[in-house]
Amino acid sequence: MSPITANMVSELRARTGAGIMDCKKALAETDGNLDQAIEVLRKTGIAKAAKKAGRTTAEGLVHSYIHPGGKIGVLIEVNCETDFVARNETFTALVHDLAMHVAAARPIAVRREEVDPELVARETSLYEAQAKESGKPQPVVEKMVEGRLNKFFEENVLLEQSFIKDPDKKVEDVIKEHISTIGENIVVHRFSRYELGQDEA
Repeated sequence: MSPITANMVSELRARTGAGIMDCKKALAETDGNLDQAIEVLRKTGIAKAAKKAGRTTAEGLVHSYIHPGGKIGVLIEVNCETDFVARNETFTALVHDLAMHVAAARPIAVRREEVDPELVARETSLYEAQAKESGKPQPVVEKMVEGRLNKFFEENVLLEQSFIKDPDKKVEDVIKEHISTIGENIVVHRFSRYELGQDEA
């Protein structure tokens, strides 16, 4: 087995933000292979993140982002557990990226439960009418409506959207990865998106 050096541990910490003992353990498991150790930390970290998801978030940041040209602006509130993490460079970079994402992807709510019920009802009614035109049996129609409604949420709900900087991941997945890296629960509380000449979104 290859010896695990302090430099290897330092590099892994720099690339993942994980603790010293976690880094040593991951490197030991992978015989010093840095890329494999990163994958081990990512998998265990997401599992840990799920456990942290219920913890209270009373600190955080309200961040503003103005898109170049000055025609689109975003205010976003992202919460964490401690003031120490709120000042952490990794956390502040995440908040900035989330604000940029809101500017570009135009979500209408943070979570699907927060979407205006009247809008959901209108969309559901529209999808039902379209599905019934297919002449398929009612159970199939219901599945078609459910699928289209899920697609609507994926396109319009922040946590379910594909992340603009890494479209292979959902925004929620990116947040979970940061929870595992930072070691605290992170929650997007709310946002407001402003576009010149349009109503607030």
